[in-house]
Amino acid sequence: MTETRRTVLVIGGGTSGCVLAVLLRGAGITVELVEARADWNATAGSGITLQGNALRVMREAGLWERVREHGHSVDGVTVTDPDGTEVFTRRDLRTGGDDLPAGLGLGRPALQRILIEAVRASGTRVGLGRTVAGQTQDATGVDVSFTDGTTGRYDLVVAADGLNSRTRELIGISDKPAPTGLAVWRTSVPRPADVDRTHLAFGGPACIAGFSPTSDTTMYAYLVEPSRDRAAVDPASYADEVRRLAAGYGGHWEGIRASVTDPAQVNYTWCDRHLVEGAWHRGRVVLVGDAAHACPPTLAQGAAMSLEDAAVLAELLGTHDTWDDDLLTAYRDRRMPRVRMVVDASVRIGQWQLDGARDADVSGLMGRTMTALTELP
Repeated sequence: MTETRRTVLVIGGGTSGCVLAVLLRGAGITVELVEARADWNATAGSGITLQGNALRVMREAGLWERVREHGHSVDGVTVTDPDGTEVFTRRDLRTGGDDLPAGLGLGRPALQRILIEAVRASGTRVGLGRTVAGQTQDATGVDVSFTDGTTGRYDLVVAADGLNSRTRELIGISDKPAPTGLAVWRTSVPRPADVDRTHLAFGGPACIAGFSPTSDTTMYAYLVEPSRDRAAVDPASYADEVRRLAAGYGGHWEGIRASVTDPAQVNYTWCDRHLVEGAWHRGRVVLVGDAAHACPPTLAQGAAMSLEDAAVLAELLGTHDTWDDDLLTAYRDRRMPRVRMVVDASVRIGQWQLDGARDADVSGLMGRTMTALTELP
């Protein structure tokens, strides 16, 4: 790797920020990453599904083998009635190519540990417990002040600081996420040996009840329902709420219900729709991942879209000598049609669930979207 004098600041140490840092370092670009949380989110979350097109980016970043080692590959989905009776089982489309599985379940803490190790091994400079306080820029770079009183100058700043991005606000992009009316309960539970794919039930007490393997011994379970006032739901009751909803489902849900006892291990999140309609940059500050777009988990494509952002931006920065408005506009224009398709489809499927539209063409919309995603971003 030939080191260049160009420097990029990545704000945010989540999935897209970490993978972008690794890819940029692979292109010989000097990278600094700052993360507001001192613990780097190393233990937060339950599980995540990485679809094939997300795994393709992981492989490009040199992370596929580690992800495969710590996760569980899945190539199909079983749809059941709420009582657990199987309706059908089908193989999922391999959106990352025939040499990768259709998807992989992984515990979020395990994924974050893999990302942290990769960022550190890449030579990225890391600053934990600090983030950006302010920035000014000119035609050649960005001067950044940090919350710990330090300063720095960079050729480019990338905002990977999530759905409620402070950087997005600082640079004057006014688009904000909006709730879809859906919320999801998530928790990690023991995995029965015969669960080797995703299981989904539509209807019952929740809109969607599902579970998916995340390792040889674990899986994560989730229940999607109409959103409630978060202030009215006591976090101490989270395990009780999951058990109450899960009581309406049969099959493996009986074991899941019995294993959910610790409210601290349950996550409750509203599902938002977010898409920055205009430019994704201002000058030399550019958005990636949830800072630019987000959607409900009805297609399990949120992480994949963020990872594709990182791959496309890293490719453009690594193959062009001039980093200017035209290049950052090209990044947004290349990503926008694909991201819009996923956001719109995810929101539509979620609305169908809220409306109880049982005759809606969910499988058809999923199939058309996933087929389009087999193309390279």
